[in-house]
Amino acid sequence: MTSRTLDRSATTPLWRQLQDDLVTRLRSGEFHAGFPGELALMDDYGVSRHTVRQALQRLRAEGLVVAERGRQPRVSPAAAVEQPLDTLYSLFASVEAAGMEQRSVVRVLDVRADGVVADRLDLEGSTPLVHLERLRLADGEPFAIDRVWLPADIASPLLTADFTHTSLYAVLVERTGVRLDASRETIKAVVPTAGERALLGCGPDVACLSIHRQGRSGGRPVEWRHTMVRGDRFAVTSEFPAVGPLPTRSVTHR
Repeated sequence: MTSRTLDRSATTPLWRQLQDDLVTRLRSGEFHAGFPGELALMDDYGVSRHTVRQALQRLRAEGLVVAERGRQPRVSPAAAVEQPLDTLYSLFASVEAAGMEQRSVVRVLDVRADGVVADRLDLEGSTPLVHLERLRLADGEPFAIDRVWLPADIASPLLTADFTHTSLYAVLVERTGVRLDASRETIKAVVPTAGERALLGCGPDVACLSIHRQGRSGGRPVEWRHTMVRGDRFAVTSEFPAVGPLPTRSVTHR
């Protein structure tokens, strides 16, 4: 029995009508308990599997549902943390601002040399660097793997700090007087490794955002950071003025 009706005489394709109706139902919170499977949608709307799959493909492209072959479609979870692109931010502050408690498991805090990182900080390859690696938690759940390197001549006072519940930037200012005032950041969607999945507690259907940042203070590079953050718990946002020239963005094709 068909409980929902699509207009077969309309010029709008059935898959698009189905997509629009599902979006309306999604936004009303109707699928809070679970999203219907393909067979249920076929029966409910009286349409073919091909029509259902076309609609689900569009919903997946828009990030509204997770739909994989052979698995029950489900509503994409809302991002726990949203971060604007136009500001130098602290992940600690972003998590706390979202109303969640931020904790970290410190995996590494030492001094080492790394030629690749040193080059990104405009330093000689053997320069000692303070290296901090943390598993970041939001309300007790794994959220991100955060790795940061800073020149030891600046950051050595950080070696005795407790980073289980504090911001690196706050400690940096407090102990060294150095405050970051500029950064360059690159964000890329990646498939995490098996080891990263295990640390982050995410399944094979969850992608991650790989974030590389060079932080500067007074024109000097003082931080190189790589953060691997769960894509289902973090989103970046951007806002532009309604008038005036469009912003220029660079896109790298590989």
